[in-house]
Amino acid sequence: MKFLIRIILAAPLWAGFNGFAADAAKPVVFKVSVQSFTAPAKWKSTPTASRMRAAQFTVPGKAKADAAECVFFYFGPGEAGGAQANLKRWVQQFARDPKPAIKMEEAKHGETPVVYLFAEGTFMSGPPFGGAKVPKKDYGMTAAVLGTKPGYVFVKMTGPKATVEAAQADFKKMIESGLKK
Repeated sequence: MKFLIRIILAAPLWAGFNGFAADAAKPVVFKVSVQSFTAPAKWKSTPTASRMRAAQFTVPGKAKADAAECVFFYFGPGEAGGAQANLKRWVQQFARDPKPAIKMEEAKHGETPVVYLFAEGTFMSGPPFGGAKVPKKDYGMTAAVLGTKPGYVFVKMTGPKATVEAAQADFKKMIESGLKK
């Protein structure tokens, strides 16, 4: 009987050692400008890598090396060149050869216009304005420019193509979460 009681009392501790979480991960609610967004529970919030970034997440893939990154940018009213300038800059982050696949989609959530960008090819990873670039073959990008008030919110997810494609529905749901009235 004492043995059985010890097993029952140790079960929660044992579950933790075996990688089982006592509680399921919960979605992360965060604010960019005046919008509150809800990130998927399986995405991990990470410290921002620069002052330009308003929020940053690691998007899990099938293996740790397959993770993608999702970053939110907010620069204030009238800053960062608007939607088209940023979409063009993001498309140019892909090598010209082989030619990347690019698709844009316009949407409206309430009164807020959103432009989505879907791209895949060889992503040239590195600093945004000059510096050495590292080619990443079979990479994908899902991005959005939100025409929010008081200024645009820019969101970009990049990583291995399979991971980015698998996370597109969660990405769109997260964008829409910040635009509900």
